[in-house]
Amino acid sequence: MPKETGRKVIANNKKARHEYLIEDTVEAGLVLSGTEVKSLRHGRASLAEGYVVEYGGELWLENVHIPEYSQGTWTNHAARRRRKLLLHREQIDKLVVKVEQAGHTIVPLSLYFKDGRAKVEIALAKGKKLHDKRQTLRERQDRREAERAMSAHLKRHG
Repeated sequence: MPKETGRKVIANNKKARHEYLIEDTVEAGLVLSGTEVKSLRHGRASLAEGYVVEYGGELWLENVHIPEYSQGTWTNHAARRRRKLLLHREQIDKLVVKVEQAGHTIVPLSLYFKDGRAKVEIALAKGKKLHDKRQTLRERQDRREAERAMSAHLKRHG
């Protein structure tokens, strides 16, 4: 069987980009059990309520839902178990220092396979205020309207 190459996205966390102001992103490996990997290969996972916490000098991914593998037996995993993130010590220390500052948190942005290995993109983020969320929505809406107007103009005069 040929070795997998490239990046295959399993799940994205759209809510995180809306709820938080993303300051820095880092790619981390994941410690997974066999049935979790098989479940991910079927493209099933949810990052919606996921977050990262620090325990004993290590970072852990919490509340990410990877459903049980349908052909699994007694070896099946718990769907929302705590999963260890694989990062270099300097990366962990840098993130922990930033999180200790008020208003910062670490959230997962996407879960994917990169060259056959499960990876998660995590982001150092700061919570947005309600008016910031409204501003983001307004900018997105304005950009869509401008694109519509330009495409309509090109169709008429194109």
